[in-house]
Amino acid sequence: MSFELPELPYAYSALEPYIDAKTMEIHLTKHHATYITNLNNAIAGTELENLPIEEILVKGFDKTPVRNNGGGYFNHNLFWEWLSPKSKGKPEGELSAAIDSAFGSFDAFKEEFSKAATGRFGSGWAWLVVKDGKLAIGSTANQDNPLMPGVGISGYPILGLDVWEHAYYLNYQNRRADYIASFFSIVNWDKVAELYAAHK
Repeated sequence: MSFELPELPYAYSALEPYIDAKTMEIHLTKHHATYITNLNNAIAGTELENLPIEEILVKGFDKTPVRNNGGGYFNHNLFWEWLSPKSKGKPEGELSAAIDSAFGSFDAFKEEFSKAATGRFGSGWAWLVVKDGKLAIGSTANQDNPLMPGVGISGYPILGLDVWEHAYYLNYQNRRADYIASFFSIVNWDKVAELYAAHK
């Protein structure tokens, strides 16, 4: 089995002014595509070749090319789905109640999530995860994610923000905090709620 580059469910320009079209195009067709090529090469002819990506992330964790490129593939597949030009602006229903219960309020959640994204030194991701019905926020380096063992946060990622510079530098340059603030205007809360319901 080989992994393939997904098609975006919206145009490259659909998320403007929050994320510009050129960044989206380069991010998908260059960065994400390279992770997929390298992942397929890394697992070809190995015991990992026909496994689902979630299993590959765990069983191939000690193999650097698999860890880096498998993470890059999985993280970005979800990242595109976590973005939407038709964001509702905030969660609703069961997810909203869970966020209020875990963090006190939606604004408190945004503050903690933003701190995780801002505080990640160098390249990485900020995450909202669910584990045993409970929500938690954290961050990981590089293309690691909460499904991998021993990365500092554990659970199923229901929301993630890419804070690699390639995700924002054309538009925001060194202003990572502005990029993070803009992210909340384009979150696909329906997708987050779907993942929460499936993995709580």
